[in-house]
Amino acid sequence: MKKIFLIVSLLISLLLLSSCADKDSVKPDGDNTSTPPNTNAEVLTIKDYFGQKENSKYVYEGQGNEFASYTVFMDYKAGNRVQQRSNNGGTEMVKVLENKDGELRILLSRGECYYRENLTQAPSSNVEILLKEPLEIGTSWTLADSRIRSITNLQVEVATPSGTYKTLEVTTVGKGDKTLDYYAPNIGLVKSVFTSNGVEVSSTLSKLETNVSFIQTVRFYFPNTNVDKLYFVNKELSFKTNDITKIFFENAFRDLPKGNVAKVLGPNVKIKSLYLNQDNRAYIDFTKEFLSEMNAGSSYENLILQSITNTIGTYYGVDKVSITIEGNPYVSGHIGMKKDEFFTVNLTNSVELK
Repeated sequence: MKKIFLIVSLLISLLLLSSCADKDSVKPDGDNTSTPPNTNAEVLTIKDYFGQKENSKYVYEGQGNEFASYTVFMDYKAGNRVQQRSNNGGTEMVKVLENKDGELRILLSRGECYYRENLTQAPSSNVEILLKEPLEIGTSWTLADSRIRSITNLQVEVATPSGTYKTLEVTTVGKGDKTLDYYAPNIGLVKSVFTSNGVEVSSTLSKLETNVSFIQTVRFYFPNTNVDKLYFVNKELSFKTNDITKIFFENAFRDLPKGNVAKVLGPNVKIKSLYLNQDNRAYIDFTKEFLSEMNAGSSYENLILQSITNTIGTYYGVDKVSITIEGNPYVSGHIGMKKDEFFTVNLTNSVELK
């Protein structure tokens, strides 16, 4: 069963092909029929199954495994690439997909990814082909793990809670297991069925939501200069596709919660960059106004820096944070950091603001 669990978890994380239909293409009552958008003389291409739309959420219901149910949201779209986030209740995974040269490929896969960062241009790793043209019965290719993936049917009728679809069937065969994936034109993936040693696990599209946001709860820390400690509050950030994360952090820091807390950022401070580096450390770079608008003594300045460090470190799940000004090491009248020096997350002197 352990092998099946691992394979199923991997399968679920890979099933991120979910192109949204128009607003009325999936009816609330589930009475929806998908037909190919072409005549018999035309040939379907990957684009017909990969017409991604922003601000869409796919909800899949699962059977046979507790992690077979999951949701998919599009974080970013850049040209022929999309970055999608899946959540199966146990973890979040981000994948970058690309439609190029007659192939739909997974370029990057990152598990336990609870932070939001644009990875559409990140270096590729463990590339996997999901679909390959021509979309004809018999088109076949071999995956890196030696499984064989092929197109096995072009007109399979699949009934789901979200509607009934005419689908493209893709079969993946491994040693002792088989996966059937069903893609509907203008919709994307509508069902997957994994079987191994008599055990069957399925994920089926139950609902397609349009014009929705990705809601992320982020813990922000603020100074309390009267008692020399930090307060934290949990804020809900509402992201649309292609929203820039650092701007939301700027606004959230400026939006002071009610209570005896002091500001972190001045009114004109901007975050120039915010990211997690390959050295497993988070990096945040501010404009020069961070220093000129601070007007703080050494104690207050330390609390500001610790608030930023705790917020960014907690968000990315790391304990080291680089704070720079205009790309240069942090240097003020009280504190001077050298290149490659980092601030360290410290939560011992923090309490929740209620």
